[in-house]
This record gives sequence, C-alpha cells and structure tokens, in this order.
Amino acid sequence: MKNIKLLIPLIAVVAVGVYASTFIINQWEMALKLRLGEIVDSDYEPGLHWMVPVLNNVKKFDGRIQTLDARPERFLTVEKKDVIVDSFAKWRISNVAQFFRSTGGSDAKTSRLLAERINTSLRNEFGKRTIQEVISGDRTEIMALLTKDSDAKAAELGVEILDVRVKQIDLPPEVSESVYERMRAERERVARDLRAKGGEASERIRAEADRERVVIVADAYREAEQLRGEGDGKSAEIYAKAYEQDSEFYAFYRSLNAYKNSFNNRSDVMVLQPDSDFFRYLKNRQGE
Repeated sequence: MKNIKLLIPLIAVVAVGVYASTFIINQWEMALKLRLGEIVDSDYEPGLHWMVPVLNNVKKFDGRIQTLDARPERFLTVEKKDVIVDSFAKWRISNVAQFFRSTGGSDAKTSRLLAERINTSLRNEFGKRTIQEVISGDRTEIMALLTKDSDAKAAELGVEILDVRVKQIDLPPEVSESVYERMRAERERVARDLRAKGGEASERIRAEADRERVVIVADAYREAEQLRGEGDGKSAEIYAKAYEQDSEFYAFYRSLNAYKNSFNNRSDVMVLQPDSDFFRYLKNRQGE
C-alpha cells in the first residue's frame, strides 16, 4: 500500500514531464524549435514531436494562405498624375525560419513589411504607364507583373506572394475633372467624325437616288415616246387603209365630225365665206 502511494506521484511527475516534452503540429501549422532564443529546427511534419522542457520552446505559425488588405495609396503615373489605388495580396509563409528572423513572428510587422514591398512594386508599375493605360489597359498583365515583382521582394522575408489584385483605381478630385474633360472632348470628336461620315453617306445615297430617278424617268419617257410613235404609226396605217377603201366616204365622215364639234353649242360663232370647202357637204350631198 505504501509503494502504491509512492508510485502515484511518480507517475504524475512522469506524465507531466512527458506532456512538457512533447508538442503537436497540425496540418495547417509550421513550427520552430528554439533553444534559448536560437533556432534549432524548423523542418517539422504534422504530428507529435519531442523537445527538452525549459531548455527548448516552440513557436507555431499559420501556414495557410493569408490576405493582406492594405489601405489605399497614392501613386504617380508616367504623366506625373496621382491615382489612388486600393489593392490586396494573398501570401503564405514559405520559409518559417527566415520569416521568424525577419519579422519575429509579429503580424503587425509582417503586414507593414509586406505592404512596403507591394507598394514599391505598385509604384514602379504605375510609374511606367499613363492614366489611360492604368484605367483602361490590360489589368491582367499589370497584376501578373505586380505579383512577380512583389514575390521577388518578399522572398527575403520568408514569404511567398501568390497574387496581388487591384480592387479599385480612383482619381483625385483635381485630376478627375481634367480627365473627364479630356474624355468628353474625345467623345465629342468621335461624334463629329461619325456625323460627318453620316452626312457624307447621306449625300452619296441621295445623289445615287437622284441619278436613278433621272434614269428611270428618262427610260419611261423613251418607252412612252416609242409606244406613242408606234400608236401614231398604226393610226396612220389604219387611216391610210380606210382612205384607200372609200376616200369620198371618209372625207364625208370627217366633215360630219367637224360639223358636230363646231356647232355643239348655241353660243359658238364661226365666220366663213359661203363658198368655203367647209360647207361643201351642206350645199351638195355629193360634196361637189
């Protein structure tokens, strides 16, 4: 019984010693083993590991992808115009020992150092471009270059920058008005060009329509004259044949038509000599 009472404290001491001598690394974690503040080991797989209590201590860091959402900054374009850029970056620890030496594991210091390097890359890239290129250019190309340059600068911190994205690009109020005026002038110039081209096309279409109208009218007049000439020819032919059959009767018939057309109104007055040929059939039925 006495031995059991001695064994229980011994087991408790051993359990405490074992607990103090072990540490667990999760799947999403990276760890450093320190001996009196100096890095002893940093290459740890997920699982259970050993250390010397008191002499060693362990620093754990999140190995997952982190987001750095920086505050908007002003940058100069190649035209020496300010733009306000709001961006964010995706990053993760690539070398935990270097990360600890560079930042001491401080989140605030890490954010500050990364923001400085990303802003340097933004300043370099935006300084090579005009406002028009920055706003309306190829954002994909700009962000790819930003990511590559920022990652190279952040390597000394033991950090890998996976992506840099520009959320928004704004113009300061003093720049916005001049840009809008230039854009408005450009739109007006394009509108004038389009109106001029439209007017030219309208005149061309109108001239073509007028020409076609003249051609159609001329063709119609030519066809009408041709038909009229053919009709007159047929009429003369019929007249000639009728005259050949009985010239005296035809002359009499035409005289009757002349009488009817001349005296169809009581107010009509005609002054002729009595021996005029017009009255030949009134004087003599033979027309003699």
